[in-house]
Amino acid sequence: MEHKGTKRLETERLILRPFTAEDGPAMYKNWTGDPEVTRFLTWPTHPSADVSAQLAAFWAEEAGKPDHYQWAVVLKDLNEPVGSLAVVSHRDDVAKCELGYCLGRAWWGRGLMTEAVKEVIRYLFREVGMNRIEASYDVHNPASGRVMEKAGMRFEGIHRQAGKNNQGIVDVAVCAILASDL
Repeated sequence: MEHKGTKRLETERLILRPFTAEDGPAMYKNWTGDPEVTRFLTWPTHPSADVSAQLAAFWAEEAGKPDHYQWAVVLKDLNEPVGSLAVVSHRDDVAKCELGYCLGRAWWGRGLMTEAVKEVIRYLFREVGMNRIEASYDVHNPASGRVMEKAGMRFEGIHRQAGKNNQGIVDVAVCAILASDL
């Protein structure tokens, strides 16, 4: 495995790129300030654009690290971030990582996050050398599970009361894909 960091990636409709310090206002407008988007997430809705700006600046600083993977999901037609996709944890000893993502409500149901996750999976397997990529979701948010399954991940099971998000302690479903599955 060779960490390569957050490289710019492109799909038919999206540009996946490192965050910049200037992304804060778009983040707040498009997803971090929307309680419906953050409903099943582990971080609270941002109370102001300033909080999103601080986070964007932090992610921009982290972008240079080879083991940091945090993409702004940019819709080409709009030319601004509409969501984020990240490796939220990784274990180099077994070449595995966990993905986390969110997308602004105005873009739900269009297959955009599936498109982004597929491209990140491709990159992490082929260029970084990951062996296992997993993600989990609150069982009350099956749309997130559909993203994972459409991106090629397999449902592996439910961990009862194993997660905590803005809804409290929740059951989480786990999905994963192995390099050998491709």
